[in-house]
Amino acid sequence: MSAGEKIVVLNVDDLEAQRYVKTRDLKAAGFDVIEAQTGAEALRLLEQHKPPVVLLDVQLPDISGFEVCAFIKTKWPEVMVLQTSATFTTSEDRISGLNAGADSYLVQPAEPLELAAAINALLRIRRSEDALRSLNATLDKKVQARTAELAEANRQLMQEMAQRQKAEAVLLQAQKMEAVGQLTGGLAHDFNNLLTAVVGNLDLIRTRATDPRIARLAENAFKAAERGSKLTAQLLAFSRTQKLATSSIDINRTVEGMYEFLNQSLGANVAIQMNLDPGTPVVIADGNQLEVSILNLGINARDAMPDGGTLTIATASDPDDPRKVLVSVSDTGTGMPPEVVARAFDPFFTTKPAGKGTGLGLSQVYGLVRQMGGDVDIISKPAEGTTVRLHLRRGHVAPESDAEAAHASETGQSERILVVDDDHDVRAIMTSFLSEIGYVVHEAEHGEAALAMQKAVNPQLMIIDFAMPGTNGAEVVKAARAAQPALPILFVSGYADSAALEAAMGSAPFLRKPFRPAELALAVRNALEHRPSQVSTDSA
Repeated sequence: MSAGEKIVVLNVDDLEAQRYVKTRDLKAAGFDVIEAQTGAEALRLLEQHKPPVVLLDVQLPDISGFEVCAFIKTKWPEVMVLQTSATFTTSEDRISGLNAGADSYLVQPAEPLELAAAINALLRIRRSEDALRSLNATLDKKVQARTAELAEANRQLMQEMAQRQKAEAVLLQAQKMEAVGQLTGGLAHDFNNLLTAVVGNLDLIRTRATDPRIARLAENAFKAAERGSKLTAQLLAFSRTQKLATSSIDINRTVEGMYEFLNQSLGANVAIQMNLDPGTPVVIADGNQLEVSILNLGINARDAMPDGGTLTIATASDPDDPRKVLVSVSDTGTGMPPEVVARAFDPFFTTKPAGKGTGLGLSQVYGLVRQMGGDVDIISKPAEGTTVRLHLRRGHVAPESDAEAAHASETGQSERILVVDDDHDVRAIMTSFLSEIGYVVHEAEHGEAALAMQKAVNPQLMIIDFAMPGTNGAEVVKAARAAQPALPILFVSGYADSAALEAAMGSAPFLRKPFRPAELALAVRNALEHRPSQVSTDSA
């Protein structure tokens, strides 16, 4: 191989799609490529072209890749063989490939840069071997020098292989987490639709029941349904796909409300203490995600106290920053050395035994608190326990009570509202409640019906689900605004992917399922009161 000469690579794969991708990537990296679909064709092209490198798939229709490799190494020992396979991962497969004479292997699919790097590594080895054979006829000193170069090349190759294996492990974990996130996202959408109907109807029953026994039963069921909605939020939180809904939160009331849940989750061996300063200001946070963060810290603390201990949750104004509120979660557990504290927030970093943790708990807490505009730090020493401190933004407006929200929002003034949702139960609870509080409500179960209804009634507000079969909510809104450019929109959804929601909704208001009737009424009132003046208010 002379300097500047374009390297020819023989690409052997019986699958056209895989062969095409590898050929494309190799050409983009500057190689000349010839192709073969079978083992026999590969041997014929080797005889004809003598390429320095063969990219050889293990599974071929006529001769196995191992047999082809062994034949190549017997007849053309100078040819470098890089075997590839999507299943070429077990030690037995690697032993078979290496015994057949393969110089290296690569798991498909491979990144273009990784493929080119692997071939260049083999070419470096071949050049070293060629140089060694050339110098072997001259001076022993030069032979020794080139041998050292070859050893270094081999060392670098082994390092590259080790780095690639590590990257493959990280990629596999990321793919697994992505798959779980997609699964939970789909489940969450269905659960949130179900919980919207359950929470909405139970909320109406408990606030309007005249029989105390029925009201009490409805209250118990409502609290259970709310726990279900929190569990759904917790299921989604690890992937950090949810759109945060920040508001003024009474942190003391939030922590107090978690006592029973924490007590059940952490078990009898953990005593829970709460040191809540009554003068602690409200914070700006997403209530559900703040609870998820505290729960994660509690679980970490429990695991750090295998023989039991005390978990202390404290709130106070942040002494280091008057703009912040300090929430600290402390345990009496084993503590952490400085090198572990330094990496504690790294994704997938864990000191727990295999199968006992994913290493996502503290990483999730860090991500959620930073998304809410706060910060997190850790104070810990071996055998002295651990304190995780959440520095949350201080709020300036007291949180609105449920009664205040309900009273402020039940002010329908006969505005025409079009409700679009493919779930019958969700659509029914929204339509029934909004009609009761004074709105004129029309409904549609899919996009086409919504656009036909819009033409007939000229609504003053459209409430629409984002994820619907066929035409999704964003596409319906685009068509609706072609007819009414200033039509106010209120999106409602249990869909998990916040990036998709933000891209589709833009600045339109959004209400996440499940929601209570009072929350729906308040969102509707806000959407109507902030509508552009050019929206028509004439009767339909």
